Amino acid sequence: MKIGILGGGLSGLVAGHVLAKDHEVVLFEKMPFLGGCLSSYHIDNYWIERFYHHCFSGDKQLFSLLRDLGLWDRLLWHKGSTGYYSNNSLYPLTTPMEILRWPELSLLEKARLALLTLSARKIDLAPLDDISAETYIVEHLGPRIYSAFFEPLLKSKFGKNRSHVSAAWLISRIAIRSDRGVAGEHLGYLNGGFHQIIDSLERSILEKGGKIQLQTPVTTLTKKNGRLVINDEAVDKVISTMPLSELGMLTGLPFPEIPYQGAACMTLGIERDVTNGIYWTNMKDESPYGAVVSHTNFIPVEKYGENIVYLASYFSGTVPARLDQRMQDDFCSRFRLETSEIHWSRMAVDPWAGPVYVTGYQSLIPAYEKHGIYLAGMFSRENYPERSMEGSIRAGNHAAECILKEKEHQ
Repeated sequence: MKIGILGGGLSGLVAGHVLAKDHEVVLFEKMPFLGGCLSSYHIDNYWIERFYHHCFSGDKQLFSLLRDLGLWDRLLWHKGSTGYYSNNSLYPLTTPMEILRWPELSLLEKARLALLTLSARKIDLAPLDDISAETYIVEHLGPRIYSAFFEPLLKSKFGKNRSHVSAAWLISRIAIRSDRGVAGEHLGYLNGGFHQIIDSLERSILEKGGKIQLQTPVTTLTKKNGRLVINDEAVDKVISTMPLSELGMLTGLPFPEIPYQGAACMTLGIERDVTNGIYWTNMKDESPYGAVVSHTNFIPVEKYGENIVYLASYFSGTVPARLDQRMQDDFCSRFRLETSEIHWSRMAVDPWAGPVYVTGYQSLIPAYEKHGIYLAGMFSRENYPERSMEGSIRAGNHAAECILKEKEHQ
């Protein structure tokens, strides 16, 4: 059986890895590289992801994939510290004492916030799909906790859509990040970079006889003589990881309208640490980025020979004008960094970085197979209520399993 895969991100590569063992696989990727949001830059003698990444202790299918690819022994666990930038000051918020000293919430409000963090994993998310995060937090924790703590986070990630984001997403986000001790979150990273997963999946597909076509956007997807035709290539089955609106425009078929947002991520190699040892700093003050992610306060700077920082921003529609320059200028001014201390910079932009998890999102999730096309990607059930590497791997595995099970029953 010949299977066409649309998209060379993690879901598409995982599906190809599974299916290429017994079937003919051809994968189409419009970019000149594989990996999507998990793709990497090669800087001098090291690799670094275009968009910041880490994994979590509950990522079971990721761990299974690492074992399958022979990468398990490269997974290392580190502590991820957090901070909040507000009123022109950087507040560390990792240890209990640091949290107690934070001036923007009372002791009682901090206790309520801590209780939510501790109980998040036990909360039933299904009823929260139709409730906005704003409504849930205001009703359960109070308006001040929402305005002082949660609203800036939602604004930086979802912008004008923040009032429509579901409580299911927010509670899931809190739950996944609740594996922490007094020194910070327990987060995983692949020694040498996550590009090794992408490289290994590519090698697996090619060694099994599959084909990977880079810089090959899919311009037509039609049916002819009982088969699907991708561009000019006839296949028996298709797995699409494309955003559903793009797939609908390509095929003329009706797919659910799922709102997406883009991500713009600037990566900087710099002379010194400017975030006082903090890995993840959320920005409450108005700035052209919502978070500063100091990678080398998570992975030792000795691995790279320089400090690496991400400036993360989300947008709807088109990228704001001169965003890269505005990001760099603001970062240098705010964190007192001279431009001469910047070794290099790169800007990664993905207009389809992920869905906006609005209230009622669960009803928008399509079936695994629709109009004869198998669907996997960030919009899928496996990536709700929070997208992740784990969710993308599960989506790719599930799409492949659906095809294999259908073949068995024929």
